[in-house]
Amino acid sequence: MKSLVAALGCTVFGMLPLAQTAAAQGAPASHRVVVLGDSLSAGYGLAQGTGWVALLDKRLKERKPDYSVANASISGDTTAGGRSRLPAVLAREKPSVVILELGGNDALRGLSLASSEANMKAMIEASQAAGAKVLLVGMRIPPNYGPDYSERFFAMFGKLAQQYKVPLVPFLLEGVAQRPDWFQEDRIHPIAAAQPTMLDNVWPKLEPLLKARVGR
Repeated sequence: MKSLVAALGCTVFGMLPLAQTAAAQGAPASHRVVVLGDSLSAGYGLAQGTGWVALLDKRLKERKPDYSVANASISGDTTAGGRSRLPAVLAREKPSVVILELGGNDALRGLSLASSEANMKAMIEASQAAGAKVLLVGMRIPPNYGPDYSERFFAMFGKLAQQYKVPLVPFLLEGVAQRPDWFQEDRIHPIAAAQPTMLDNVWPKLEPLLKARVGR
């Protein structure tokens, strides 16, 4: 009997590491990162799985497996569109982090910066009220509507980040905009080769918002 008990004990304890490993591999992510953006985050013109948000999801699986990504980005979206969609996204995903990458289409259409800023404020406040940390992603535009407009647009992101004390990626396309060969024929949307650089622009600001891995 003693030998049987000992054998069973060895078997059970020998299986524990395997069971723990399997549980860790199969456990669903307990934290959600929502990306609310436009075509730059929706992966416009790219093969599935090659956009920077998809690459972010892969990186999280490798480095922060208790996090996963919900991409709520829509090509052509504006701050007004994001503001109207956000409440449903927050209710559905219950995110720990919200990445706001919007405003570029507002500026390309010459929309009121006051309205864009009001929409951004509403989205930041709604995200924070839902218990999520916020990461702002800034953008630059050509001076089609004059240098004053484009500079005030760029400065808007820094102003919001300071007001709400949230981290800011100053320019999503840093290191990309300087490479004409990294853009699609429309000269607006980056190709797949540019996406890792875009992710690397976001990651240093995002990583501090992510909690330590479970069990560490």
